[in-house]
Parts: sequence; structure tokens; C-alpha cells
Amino acid sequence: MLYAASLLPALVIFALFLLGKFPRWLMATYVGSFILCAIGWELWISYGLVDGLDVASRRPQAMNEVIPMHINWVLNSLGDAAAVGLTGVFLVWLAYGRTNSAFKAWRWGAFAILSAWFIAQNLFVEMYVYQQQLAEGFRLSWAPLMPTGPWYNPTLLNFDGRSVQLQTQLPWVLMTPIYYYLLLRCYKKWGVQTRDGV
Repeated sequence: MLYAASLLPALVIFALFLLGKFPRWLMATYVGSFILCAIGWELWISYGLVDGLDVASRRPQAMNEVIPMHINWVLNSLGDAAAVGLTGVFLVWLAYGRTNSAFKAWRWGAFAILSAWFIAQNLFVEMYVYQQQLAEGFRLSWAPLMPTGPWYNPTLLNFDGRSVQLQTQLPWVLMTPIYYYLLLRCYKKWGVQTRDGV
């Protein structure tokens, strides 16, 4: 399922881009966010680079056989860039009347939409999708967008027998302004000459 959720959107996006149906500014945002997610946290927590357990130590062996550690960060970063990032762009585009006005200059409303989406999806992922490998007791590596590392990681919320911790929420909290800035820069560089639709 992770393969389909990560690779299928990537293939569709690249095919549409090659056919001229996916704007260059949006492609640049997609590629940039893939890199940011990979460098910001996915590589670090996949390999347990700084005082953390690698992903193979945090999940069942059957899962390790299906998704080897060395491609885990790639699949997760692809999913982050498409399912999370581009869905956020789509939600902002819809909220702003199906125009690109929120991509031309900073809009607090657009930032709020991105923030709400990024945090909500991350809560769902932590509580229901990756609960076993992110649960309390598993040390996650420090990462640039997880600056408190495993050293300061209080539980923020307990719900339905599941916990949400600070360290795993920080990436998308910190990523929101970075992502929106990236989006604005890409639109300014490559999107201004395009029509107002995405």
C-alpha cells in the first residue's frame, strides 16, 4: 500500500509534467518538498542517525521485508511531497476561489489552511498509520526539523489508547512556514506567466 500511495502519485505527476499538464512551479514545489522532507527528518528517523533507533528496529520483520530500510525514507518523502504537500496546495487553491492568488504573496489564511492540514494529517498518521513504530518507548533520532530529539519528547495527547508526542509533531509544525515560502518562491519564479488555474 505504501508503494502505491508513494509511487503512483509520483509517476502520475512526472507523466503530467512531461505532457505539459502539470505546471513547472508546482513541479518545483513537489521536488523541493521531497528534498526538504528527506533531509528534514525522513533520512534521520529511517536510519536512526543521532541517538535513535532505525526503522527496522521499530517495526515488525514482515514490514521490513516488504519495505526495506534503505527505501523507506524515499517512499515516505514521496508520500509527504504528494499526499501531504500537494493536497495542501489544492486545499488552498480551493479556499481562494480556485485561483492562484494565495501563491503570489503571503496570506495568513493560506498559511492557516496549510498548517491545519499538515498537523491534522500528521496526527492521524501518528495515531493510526504508524502508531507501532512511533509509539512511546521507541527512540527516534534527532533531525533538523525535529530539534528536540529524543531528549525532550513529552506526550502531548492521549486518545483512544494512543499517544501523540512532541518530537513527531514538530516536523510538520516547522515545515508549514518553510513549505509556504517554497511555494511562494516557486510560483514567483515559474508560475506568474501561467493562467490563474492550477
